[in-house]
Order: sequence, then structure tokens, then C-alpha cells
Amino acid sequence: MNKGNLKNVIESKGISMTFIAKKIGISRESLYNKVQGKTEFKASEIVKISSLLSLTNKEREMIFFTTDSELNSPNA
Repeated sequence: MNKGNLKNVIESKGISMTFIAKKIGISRESLYNKVQGKTEFKASEIVKISSLLSLTNKEREMIFFTTDSELNSPNA
């Protein structure tokens, strides 16, 4: 998961982590753990967050299915 990209999108939309957590039905602490990569997002949570943030399919793939190291590799 690309943690930095998710944080940037959330900030750019002006949406709080607390709001997102409530909308997807988890605690704020659980959301922070997921964003930090300590636990994984469920598919249903990814769908809800993608909708809340109006993510395109490409943005969703880059955020949730690309690792930070993949983005920094010379072949990316």
C-alpha cells in the first residue's frame, strides 16, 4: 500500500480521518493502523474509501495495490 499517497488524497479532499472511519464503520485508531500498514484494509473498506474520496480505478490501484518500494523502483 502507498501510505503517503492515501494521506495526501485525504488531506487534499479536506476530509478527516475520523469522518472516513465513521463512514466505513471502524474506529479512528483502526483506520490509522491500516493507513500505517499495521493491519490490512478489507475489500469492502477499500470500496467505501474509494467512493468517499471519488478515486479513479487508477488512483485506487496506486494507493491500495502498489507498495511504496514499487513506486520508488527504477522500473516503475
